[in-house]
Amino acid sequence: MADAKRAVVLVSGGLDSATVLAIARSEGFELHSISFDYGQRHRFELEAARNVCAANQVASHTQYKLDTAAFQGSALTNDIDVPRDRSDDQMTDGIPVTYVPARNTVFLSVGLGLAESIGAFDIFIGVNAVDYSGYPDCRPEYIAAFETMANLATKAGVENSGRFKIQTPLMSLTKAQIIQRGLALGVDYGLTHSCYDPAADGRSCGHCDSCQLRLKGFAEAGSEDPISYV
Repeated sequence: MADAKRAVVLVSGGLDSATVLAIARSEGFELHSISFDYGQRHRFELEAARNVCAANQVASHTQYKLDTAAFQGSALTNDIDVPRDRSDDQMTDGIPVTYVPARNTVFLSVGLGLAESIGAFDIFIGVNAVDYSGYPDCRPEYIAAFETMANLATKAGVENSGRFKIQTPLMSLTKAQIIQRGLALGVDYGLTHSCYDPAADGRSCGHCDSCQLRLKGFAEAGSEDPISYV
C-alpha cells in the first residue's frame, strides 16, 4: 500500500467505527486510526478499538488521552445513571444524558491535526443520522460545517495543497444496513464493544440505548450478535 492515499479513521471500538474502518480499507486507503481516552466509564471500548485496528492491519494507531475534566454533565463520564430500556420514541425525543459536550468536535479537531501532519485529506467517522440517539454532532449539517471549517483553518487548506473531506459512509444507513455492509466486508463484530453501562467483566448490559440499537440492528439484519450480554 505504499502508493495508497492516507486516511485518518476515528475508531471508538464500537460497531459503527469498526464498519467504517473496513470501508476505508476496502477503498484502498492506508489507514491511520485514532481512539480517545476521555475518561469514559465504558473503558472496555478502548481495548476493543485496539483489537479492531489490529485486525485491520492499520499503518498506525494512536490512543489520544484527553483531560477528563473537560467533559462534565454526561452519563458517559460522570456519576449519572445511564438510561435503560427506553422506547424508540424516548430515544429520539431530545438530546439524551449520554451526550458528551462537544465530543465529536474535539475528536474531529484532533483527527484533523493528525491528518494534516501526515498528509492525509480524508477523515472517516462513523456518525449516523438514522438509528442514533439524538446527538447534535452526528447530523449531516454539522459534518458539512466542520468540513468547511477544516479547509479554512489549516495551512494545507489555505495553500490548496489538498482539500479535507470528512467521510461519513454510514450517515444514511440503518443499523441493520450497517451490520450487513460490515459482514459483507468481513468485519468481526465479536471484537467490538458498544455498551454504555457494561458489567465489571466487560459484558454488555443489553438495556442501554446503544445496546438496544445494536440488538435491534442484528435482529433486523437477520444475524446474531456475537458479543456476550449480562
